[in-house]
Amino acid sequence: MPELPEVETIVRGLRTVLPGRTIVSVRLGKTDFIEDPPALAEELPGRRIEKIERMGKFISLELSAGPEAKNPERQFDLIVHLGMTGWLGVRRPDDPVAPHTHAFFELENGHELRYTDIRRFGQIRLVPAEGKSAFSERLGREPLEISAAEFGKRLAGRRARIKALLLDQRVFRGIGNIYADESLWQARIHPARLAARLNRAELARLRTAIRRVLQHAIQDRGSSISNFVDAEGQPGEYQQRHRAYGRESKPCFRCGTKIKREIIAGRSSFFCPRCQPRPRSTSARTRRRPTS
Repeated sequence: MPELPEVETIVRGLRTVLPGRTIVSVRLGKTDFIEDPPALAEELPGRRIEKIERMGKFISLELSAGPEAKNPERQFDLIVHLGMTGWLGVRRPDDPVAPHTHAFFELENGHELRYTDIRRFGQIRLVPAEGKSAFSERLGREPLEISAAEFGKRLAGRRARIKALLLDQRVFRGIGNIYADESLWQARIHPARLAARLNRAELARLRTAIRRVLQHAIQDRGSSISNFVDAEGQPGEYQQRHRAYGRESKPCFRCGTKIKREIIAGRSSFFCPRCQPRPRSTSARTRRRPTS
């Protein structure tokens, strides 16, 4: 599934070709992942793409209305989530159409913004400009911008496993399974640890690890595990730097212990059993407590 670095990579690619372009027509295939297909087809033609930004795993295209737009007094953002297998990019009209391409947004220069999604777990929706802030506020904090104090505040006292909280988009926006495992390996924290039991030093280490991992992944244009490619169709390279994710039974880069895989927080989780010691259970601590 595209996570923060992959989405950021696509956004940066789109910024080189889309701002200033006007949508002249919309053609849709399968629409079960689109919130309101008729509104998309009616409202988008005549609207100019002003700005492209990332909100966690969402891509937001800020639109302005030209004189030929329907309801020009209304302003919208086109919000796209890539789901597990989605891709968004610009192609020439004579370029081959990839299988499972479900949305074509024709631009005034003749090119097309295309959305392709094999499994159709993504989302496309129009959000009124006045509702964009409310939409964004439902998401968690941006992990590349959050302060140390706010990071600790969001995790302190939480009786949930740290892996589950890192994946919860209401806590931090954009982190998924790959970068949660990589960050926890960097910070030497077991994914099953309870957030409430992490001390201040561990929280600081984790925040630093998350920022470092995400920044490096963005520099390498994301991880291409299965089918991810950027807006130009090129694969990312960060998978070559993975230290935990997908490395079951391979030696840990720090200590040589074999990486383990377990289901934690409902997801396959990869960790080093030596560098990331498993939390002791309450029952085990109780048995070791000296009697009075």
